[in-house]
Amino acid sequence: MTAKSTVTRRSILKGAGAAALAAPLYSKSALASSGEINILMWSDYLPPEFISGFEGKTGIKVNYTGIGSNEEIINKMKATKGQGFDIVSPTNNRSLQWGPLELLKPFDLNKVNLDAVNPAMAKIGTDAWNFDNSGAHWLPHIWGTEGIAYRTDKWLPSGDAPSYGDVWSEENAGKTMGRAHSMMLGAGLYMEASGEMEPGSIWAAYNDEETMRKVWGQVTDWCVARKNRIKLIWNDADSQKNGLLNEGVVVGQTWDGPPLALKSAGEPVHYQAPVEGAMAWVDGISMPVGAKNEEQVYAFIDYAYEQEPAGNAIDSHGYNSPVLKADDYSGDVYKKNFAEAYPGNSLANLNPWPAEAPWYADVRTEFVNKFKSA
Repeated sequence: MTAKSTVTRRSILKGAGAAALAAPLYSKSALASSGEINILMWSDYLPPEFISGFEGKTGIKVNYTGIGSNEEIINKMKATKGQGFDIVSPTNNRSLQWGPLELLKPFDLNKVNLDAVNPAMAKIGTDAWNFDNSGAHWLPHIWGTEGIAYRTDKWLPSGDAPSYGDVWSEENAGKTMGRAHSMMLGAGLYMEASGEMEPGSIWAAYNDEETMRKVWGQVTDWCVARKNRIKLIWNDADSQKNGLLNEGVVVGQTWDGPPLALKSAGEPVHYQAPVEGAMAWVDGISMPVGAKNEEQVYAFIDYAYEQEPAGNAIDSHGYNSPVLKADDYSGDVYKKNFAEAYPGNSLANLNPWPAEAPWYADVRTEFVNKFKSA
């Protein structure tokens, strides 16, 4: 994804300004008309209608295991040595962690219609996920952001946009939620914006461990001092929804999909990119080394890259599709939600989530555990 430039929903979906990819010779191999496929994917990414549509068209039975974090995917694949699933769904910024594990196998791009998707997102797979120059080990599937959700019947931001700092404010004490590691990163961005930390510190922390420990040490101390203001630490889509509906949460740092799904259902919930910039990510499709049903994998990708199924799915789960013109098949509610989530220059102000080296993830876990146990 491209940030800090003038973009719109349409330009994102078209990949404006992205380097053009050499189109592969796409050939629908004898796509499966039977069998099954075992999918380990984020818990709200495959709506029942998508699964039934795929099964009805191909005759392939979907065995869907939902997960809530990248760590769950990596740990499960490490424990099984890449066995048991045909598709997993890592986030784009985790390539540095997956490469050394050698638990994924490359796609045959002659069997993938890459022309159907945003070229900037497709390029992530052919560049960052091209391990040892053996081919793309990742394809784009769903993209979205992490920002601020809130109950419109109980709280409104003081300005035109909310802030990551609203999750930690005394005003909202005991009524907020977030995911520990990203909520702490959001706190760091707020600290930069409010003058409590040197601008650029959060992104500089990705460069080396010494800088990371210095920056995250400061962030962790700040967060620990305000931990009693946090009501709920969520770990998946359902816990985000439950927090806003049933747990007394008024403001939360969340993914875009869960609160927008609630908003579409008529709940008094809104999601918006914060003034510091929403965190942008692309979740992908990868094939573990132990995948047994490769023909079915390519049939799944073919269906996922069709405009109509992709457009219908984003209506349901509230995230966004890399499939070009998928939004032509989404409803007015999705389009309205998108416009209201990213008003003004919000899309130009997105923060693409940087690639995380294994050392970064390990050290971050130390600080997150210190925060949780405080």
